[in-house]
Amino acid sequence: MKKYILKRILISLFTLLAITLVLFILLQLMPGSPFNDEKLSDDQRAVLYAKYGLDKPIYIQFFKYVANMFRGDFGVSYNISKNTPISQLIAQRLPVSIKIGFQAVFIGALIGLMLGIIAAVWHNTIWDTLSTIVSVIGVSIPSYVFALALSYQFGFKLRWFPMLYSTSREFYSSMLPSISLCMFTLASIARFTRTEMLESLNSEYIQLAESKGIYGFRLIWRHALRNTLIPIITVLAPLIVDLMTGSLVVEKIFAIPGVGSLLVTAITSNDYNVVISLSFIYSAMYIGIMLVVDILYGVIDPRIRLSGAVNE
Repeated sequence: MKKYILKRILISLFTLLAITLVLFILLQLMPGSPFNDEKLSDDQRAVLYAKYGLDKPIYIQFFKYVANMFRGDFGVSYNISKNTPISQLIAQRLPVSIKIGFQAVFIGALIGLMLGIIAAVWHNTIWDTLSTIVSVIGVSIPSYVFALALSYQFGFKLRWFPMLYSTSREFYSSMLPSISLCMFTLASIARFTRTEMLESLNSEYIQLAESKGIYGFRLIWRHALRNTLIPIITVLAPLIVDLMTGSLVVEKIFAIPGVGSLLVTAITSNDYNVVISLSFIYSAMYIGIMLVVDILYGVIDPRIRLSGAVNE
């Protein structure tokens, strides 16, 4: 198991380094520059380039940037908040996006798992039909439509929750955005759980367990669900990163100071450091989540880590 984990950690680190290199090169190829102010003369731009080290060859900039990045130094903002450390900008916004994203993942995964199990256990009944309808609605309707509907009904008309995000009422003001974002996750998990659970319930090992007198909750939890979890985790992993790094439209609707709006602002203003820093963090979170998924594969299904050990 240790070799299995170590191998995937090394692969993850090399992947992250490769992504950083590609991001850095692509940003260098972008049109324009961080200093597009028409009032600046060529000499003034040259001074700014020299100040921030942008006049050096690309490979020197890259290795210097990577060395600083792994020390936690992401540089400073060129345009959004001039000379403000990017780590400070991200520290103000990332926790908000992560909190709302985590709530959305938790609500969506929990309810979706329950709906999928109910639909599979009571197959071809009214419960299966209702679960399918909810899944289709969740996949078909964009999150911003749910956001607008929830904001109007529960924020404007009923006044149960704030319409705009407020730091003084974080929990209540984060509920509507979380519910809006969770719908796609809920629908996806419900559909995959239903499909995989039906396959498990109709398999031979479940019939064998039933012949031994195992029924009900024990049969579903210990036998059917465990074999269903691997494809569910595979589907859930990228959704976790997407939700925890923020949704721009939902953030705009509820005026959430998250990283989604910061990234778009940085791209439009050619603030290279902010763009590559947020992209690096996004990539690191994605790779980290997939690393956890790989490890969970080995924990849930020992055959996976044993096959990996044999191949090594």
